[in-house]
Amino acid sequence: MKNDDMELIRGSGNIYRDFGRSNAGLEQARAIIAAKIINILDERKLSTRDAEKQTGVSHSEFSHIRNAQLRRFTLDRMITILGKLDEDVEVNVTFRPRHHGAATPQHL
Repeated sequence: MKNDDMELIRGSGNIYRDFGRSNAGLEQARAIIAAKIINILDERKLSTRDAEKQTGVSHSEFSHIRNAQLRRFTLDRMITILGKLDEDVEVNVTFRPRHHGAATPQHL
């Protein structure tokens, strides 16, 4: 495939929105928090079992987070897990009008 055959498309900054998911904001928030939890486990070289011993959170929950199986988690549950990992969380929320219809990607 030559570079001429590719088209570069600028995303919205939320992959879930770009793919038309109905709960794009929620899914993005869960993914961001999950990435932080995974980063903490990696930095501290904690297995899911070690994280369970430190936090009291089931190792299977950490496994679900590591495997990006996030639908079962509420934002408050994930923030609680961060707290148990001795992390403070500050949340900033931005509101924008919802655009109805198909997303129109911006081309570069």
